[in-house]
Amino acid sequence: MSAMPQEGDLALEAEIVWLEDPTDLDYVRQALDKVNYRTGKPRYERDGRIIGYSNLKPKAPRSQDSGLFARRTFYLLPHDRPNCPGDPDCPYNVGAPLEAVDPRTIAVGKVGQKTARSQGTAEIVAAGS
Repeated sequence: MSAMPQEGDLALEAEIVWLEDPTDLDYVRQALDKVNYRTGKPRYERDGRIIGYSNLKPKAPRSQDSGLFARRTFYLLPHDRPNCPGDPDCPYNVGAPLEAVDPRTIAVGKVGQKTARSQGTAEIVAAGS
């Protein structure tokens, strides 16, 4: 189960762990997943690949509703722009999925943000300037 993270959901984050260097990625998808542990690589059951995740503070409580911990997962699906650079048939040559954010804007306790780079419009804006 996953949801879009809100600032209040991230108050108990301790760190962001990157499994891949996100420097050259225009965007990553972010989701708030319910998992069994506060730390460590979460189980990943989507197509594509996990790029990173958050770890929680040692005393972060379990959700009263589910008994699980809410942690962010950062991932890419096979058809995402970073997986098909330069491919004119890539569905996100311009634009990005709803949950896509620029990885440069991700920080502990802060929801990632959309930017011209994550939306695939940075080059268009620069070319039109």
